[in-house]
Amino acid sequence: MTTTTVDPTAPARRPAGPRLKSRRAYSADRPRRSVLLTVLTAVIGLYSLIPLAWLLINASKTQSDLFDSFGLWFSGDFALFSNIADTLAYDDGIFVRWLGNTLLYVVVGAGGATLLAVLGGYGLAKFSFPGKKAVFAIVIGAVAVPGTALAVPTFLMFSQMGLTNTPWAVIIPSLISPFGLYLMWTFAAEAIPTELMEAARMDGASEARTFAQICLPLLAPGIVTVLLFTMVATWNNYFLPLIMLKNPDWYPLTLGLNAWNAQAATAGGEAIFNLVLTGALLTIIPLIVAFLLLQRFWQSGLSAGSVKE
Repeated sequence: MTTTTVDPTAPARRPAGPRLKSRRAYSADRPRRSVLLTVLTAVIGLYSLIPLAWLLINASKTQSDLFDSFGLWFSGDFALFSNIADTLAYDDGIFVRWLGNTLLYVVVGAGGATLLAVLGGYGLAKFSFPGKKAVFAIVIGAVAVPGTALAVPTFLMFSQMGLTNTPWAVIIPSLISPFGLYLMWTFAAEAIPTELMEAARMDGASEARTFAQICLPLLAPGIVTVLLFTMVATWNNYFLPLIMLKNPDWYPLTLGLNAWNAQAATAGGEAIFNLVLTGALLTIIPLIVAFLLLQRFWQSGLSAGSVKE
């Protein structure tokens, strides 16, 4: 009878069987490719770019060519620059006035909303006070309420105050951005270390100096993100100016272009659909430029706080 001695220090042998092929390692530098995700991204990209291409192509056509040609291809004379000149000069240059009104509403309204969101979000994130949970519940509830639901009560209140048909009827409601406040609240809680603020206080810095010189630079990505959201919301605001303003001299671009588009249906009204399309093209150019210039800040602001160390 033969006995086998097992060496406990010897490495264990793997059972005989088919060898498994080594799987390819995927990492952040070499992500796994997905055909389905690529197709979906391409579809979403086409869905976003085709309307812009349609707008650019049709803004280069004359009034007659709009109805006698295919919408997604050029036809006849290239009339983009003449359409731009006619849009800026039509009705004594009222389009330029509407553009100035929109810039006023964006600078004062969206800028003020961003400032209030930064100050409020910073205070709620870094200071403790009685009723903080109640404030959090109110902010979350305000985010869930659509702006159109508050339009009529806002109109009745402003009517009693005598502020309707004035720029303040559009600017003051634009100063309130519950979503911007919530976004800055969550961003400030993650972006500003409490130890950094305590070190500044120990060095004798006041609260205002701590905020301005230490915390504010750390909040820059979040500020840009909130600014973009509020700017787009104010720039595209239509329903609030519709119920607040009667004087065309205070119209924003959205309301003014709609008035141009509707005048073809009125008795004796002139159809200027080529100018409406050209005006719409000029309206979206500032937004595209703003997104391209602030893209890196916007992306970093959206991803902030998503990864904890």
